[in-house]
Amino acid sequence: MSNRRQWSGATDDDPACSIERSLQILGERWTLLVLREIFAGRHRFAEIQTSLGIASNLLSTRLKLLVESGVLCTQTYQEPGNRPRQSYHLTEAGRELRVTLAALQQWGDNHRTRPSGPSALRRTRRDGRPVHVGFLDDEGREVPDGDVLMIMNAQAAGEAGRSDAHSSKA
Repeated sequence: MSNRRQWSGATDDDPACSIERSLQILGERWTLLVLREIFAGRHRFAEIQTSLGIASNLLSTRLKLLVESGVLCTQTYQEPGNRPRQSYHLTEAGRELRVTLAALQQWGDNHRTRPSGPSALRRTRRDGRPVHVGFLDDEGREVPDGDVLMIMNAQAAGEAGRSDAHSSKA
C-alpha cells in the first residue's frame, strides 16, 4: 500500500494535485531565486551564481531541472578565447511564472515588511501606476479574494481515491 497522501494520483506517479505537481519543480527555495535572476536579465551561469551566492553544484541542479521541465531553454554562446557555454532563457511556461513571483513578492511586501520598504515596485509601463496581483474572471474583471472558491475536480478526486466533493474558499 502506498504512503502517498490522498491528493496524489492512484494510477500513476504524478500527483493529482496541481499544486503538488508544480512544487515538484518549483518547490525548492533556490529555484524561485534563480528564476528571479533570469527575469532580471541574468542569463549566464556565472552571473546567476555571483548574484545569488549559490554553490555551483546547487545551481547546476536547479538549472538542469528547470530546463528538463520546460521552464527554461538554453542557448549556446562563446566569449572570444573561451569554450562554448550555455545561457538560460525563459520558455512560455517560464514567462508565465512572472505572476507567481509577483504574488510572492506582494505577499512578502504585505506580511514580511522591511523598514526600507519593498525591494522592487510593480508599476505599469505606460504611466507608472501601482499594480497588484489578484484574481480575474473570464471577462478580465478583478474578483475579490473572499469571492473565489477552489472547487475539487470530481475526476481528480476520484483518481485520488476521494469520493466526497470538496470545496473551500481560497
